[in-house]
Amino acid sequence: MSSTAKTNGKVHIAALDASLLTIELAETLKPIPTPGTYTFGDIKTDYMLVMTFDPLTGWSAPEIKPYAPLALDPASNCFQYCTNVFEGMKAFLDPAGKPRMFRPEQNMARLVTSAARMALPMFDPDALLVCINKLVSLESRWIPALPDHALYIRPTMIGTKPSIKVGASDHATLYVIVTPVGPYFQSSSGGVSLLAVGEHVRSWPGGTGGFKLGLNYSPGFVPQRIASDLGYDQVLWLLGEEKQITEAGAMNFFAVIEREDGGVNVVTPPLDGTILPGITRDSALVLLRAHAADPSKQLLALPASKPVYIEERVLTVPELAAASAAGTLLECFGTGTAVLVVAIERIGDVADPALKTITDIVMSAGNGLGPVGQALWDKLLALKEGRDDFHGWSVLCN
Repeated sequence: MSSTAKTNGKVHIAALDASLLTIELAETLKPIPTPGTYTFGDIKTDYMLVMTFDPLTGWSAPEIKPYAPLALDPASNCFQYCTNVFEGMKAFLDPAGKPRMFRPEQNMARLVTSAARMALPMFDPDALLVCINKLVSLESRWIPALPDHALYIRPTMIGTKPSIKVGASDHATLYVIVTPVGPYFQSSSGGVSLLAVGEHVRSWPGGTGGFKLGLNYSPGFVPQRIASDLGYDQVLWLLGEEKQITEAGAMNFFAVIEREDGGVNVVTPPLDGTILPGITRDSALVLLRAHAADPSKQLLALPASKPVYIEERVLTVPELAAASAAGTLLECFGTGTAVLVVAIERIGDVADPALKTITDIVMSAGNGLGPVGQALWDKLLALKEGRDDFHGWSVLCN
């Protein structure tokens, strides 16, 4: 039931209320597959969290119920005009076997921002997080008890106004599904390869690249296919004639460049609206800055004798190529919820649009994560698995 009420003949629109959450238990639970036998995102678990918004009554009571298809009108706004937004989160098992989420309030804030960009109905992010917490607790048996394995959490909001008229959707369905996952990339070399692509543009100033929208991803499928056909794992998205780097596949991009004074510059593109404000990206920057402020505390496993300098600035492919040629490009890596931190082993720099000449940019540290990427990987995984703590980032589900 909705919490809508009437006062003096006026209908009050119901807010999303976590206290109204109901749980319908499944009669039979599904068998748990063996880790390593499934690919990322394919497994459907026992339950899902669902709630809907109607402009006349507001938010329905949230429900956790057995996983099942959604019933939607064929004219639904999400099908016609791509009013689909989503988030990516993970729950890990801590040493006591309890599920934990990593900075989940940041995901909720970003989901609200994305929904607002699509003119979708607003909701209370704290209430949604309470409901997600309950879902994860109920589904905790699906979390693999293995390093770098987790329960991937996919909150999704879709516009469901049943009309093909062009315009915003004042109806919505907000749902959350989960799936057990292992490492996103299965690379024998310890890293991934990128094809730098400028002909196809993922995002641009004033566009929607800074939001987590479904429509930002599907246009990249053709360039991704081209990259795969040429022997590269992912696309390095570029902007403009200067070959300005934006994102690496669906990851934020980092480069580590050696300085003349013996220190290193850790460079990542700025949040200028063309890249997603990644939560792993932000966490990495916070950790790096805290380490740089007092290297003697060894927040990250990096030598105190090698100062780290963090730069959020425009980074171009020619700059990477020059650093690689000079032997000062120590490492590049991508960050994201799905991958955590992944090494970039080479970048294919396309000399002409016909793809006839491609020169690989390589890292002096070789394949696999270099010292900065490895230190971030170790720290972030320890935080996510509840083996370490920093500012209360690891949140226990109960």
